[in-house]
Amino acid sequence: MSENFENLVKLPADPVAKLLSHANVLLKTPLQSPPSAAAGVVLKELYDKEALVDLLRLLGVLLPPRERVWWACMAARDYIGPRSDKDPASLSCSEAWVRDPSEENRDAARLTLDHAYIDDDTVNCALSVLYAPGTLGPGDLNQYPAPAGASEAAAFAMNMVALSQLSDKFEEHGRILVARALDIARGGNGQGRAKAADPDPGNEKEEA
Repeated sequence: MSENFENLVKLPADPVAKLLSHANVLLKTPLQSPPSAAAGVVLKELYDKEALVDLLRLLGVLLPPRERVWWACMAARDYIGPRSDKDPASLSCSEAWVRDPSEENRDAARLTLDHAYIDDDTVNCALSVLYAPGTLGPGDLNQYPAPAGASEAAAFAMNMVALSQLSDKFEEHGRILVARALDIARGGNGQGRAKAADPDPGNEKEEA
């Protein structure tokens, strides 16, 4: 299966090495791409090397905040299933923030962290929301910077949880997670090339 690493209009133009440094992320896969290489070049190299974990880790860094959270929420939906009244609050509140990235919805996502069950991995979605603007939280916490790469790491973690939950089709689902992120990076809603376990939370993400 080949992927298209062109027209990734949502991704930053800065060199990947610079973005990784800012997010405090170190890839484990040795790269031949130069430090000045842009997103498409490095993503293709990782894909060709079948370095799935690093590919997902980098996509978490490259996607813009709102798109990153949406990607994480879709991964959670892969094993949680379609929206229902039994949804974890962290997931439903994170999806609400994607549709309307207000400080009120950000605070609602933050509050779910205090009440989530210990085995509720969808808190990764809420953490990605909380730190998405680059600060520690809403209100007075907005004056303090978030830990470097915190939102990015949470989105990556959510995708890794989805892979673990669906480990019986690890490679197949890994390709879905990558294709989904690339569709989002091209300006899509993540469902153009990636269908898995009805990830749609009920409303498509509006263009950021």
